Amino acid sequence: MLIKRINDLVVAAAVEAKMEDGNALRVDSTVVETNIHWPTDATLLWDAVRVLTRLIGRLRELAGKDVPRFPNHRRSARRRMQKLQRMTAAQRESQQLSTYRRLLTITQEVLGNARLSVDATARSGGKNRTLVLLIEALRKEISGVCLLADQIIDQARRRVLYGEQVPTGHKIYSIFEPHTDLIKRGKTNKPIEFGHKVFLAESAHGLITQYRVLDGNPSDENHVSTSLDDHKNMFGSAPEIYATDRGFHSSSNEKVCRDAGVTSPSIPQRGGQKTPERATAEKTPAFNQAQRFRAGIEGTISVLLRGRGMRCCLGRGKQRFELLIGAVVLTNNLMRIARMLIDKKKPRSRAA
Repeated sequence: MLIKRINDLVVAAAVEAKMEDGNALRVDSTVVETNIHWPTDATLLWDAVRVLTRLIGRLRELAGKDVPRFPNHRRSARRRMQKLQRMTAAQRESQQLSTYRRLLTITQEVLGNARLSVDATARSGGKNRTLVLLIEALRKEISGVCLLADQIIDQARRRVLYGEQVPTGHKIYSIFEPHTDLIKRGKTNKPIEFGHKVFLAESAHGLITQYRVLDGNPSDENHVSTSLDDHKNMFGSAPEIYATDRGFHSSSNEKVCRDAGVTSPSIPQRGGQKTPERATAEKTPAFNQAQRFRAGIEGTISVLLRGRGMRCCLGRGKQRFELLIGAVVLTNNLMRIARMLIDKKKPRSRAA
């Protein structure tokens, strides 16, 4: 992506100007949410009905009589969705399955109507080239929503009617942002988040030298080797200090750091009984100093989320999501460089 290349050039310019030497690196990951409502099977089915109904109406405005007339099921679908949302535990035992079956039937009927409308308007527009292009774009949009609706119907039927456990990677959590991932990080205040995991690597002077938007919910320990390789490509050598939290720990990552040439790797053990050698190593001044350095990236992430607008992406689609992350990182780096230049020009006060 272009904005990532621009950010790499900005960091390279800072290195060339001796503002950054790459001797220390701290890494962490965070979650940036997508702009979706809390997904349930009932609300996803309702989303499919209302979106397809709206798109069929738009297509009828353009293609006229070529689009067949269908009954409007929006009120019926909304009423059943709200009924499912408001059910008590006792009501769910006797009414949930029948209500879901009716909502699934309505959604399938609307889905069939949408596909009939797409087929009926294959040659609509006549000789009006502009109208033909508008109709074709709308037909393509309806076909895309139909594919998502198929997946929503399938996962609702499997989960609710058949009692199956649908794998997380096979689920869809929004008809508007289908790229959204479900992420569990073990946070007490927010056990489940919907969006994308973002990996960040920060230098000692506050420049974000690496960032990646990740798919799914990969373990943090998978990024140690890649981040060290990227650091070598940018600075020519491995950092002397490489600090992470315990989520990046694995039996092999310590060896990866040593083999890469890291002088002071600081990755706390995740769990289990520590050997005497490991306990001693984690009590050394160098290890503790690196961990204090690592804590700084928590503040940077807080600034990015709360101060730079990275908490939630309001743009539609995966491409705009990645554009937001790149723009926030680039803005942060430019502001850090500007602060370093201002501090460099400030005259030093003479000692009393």
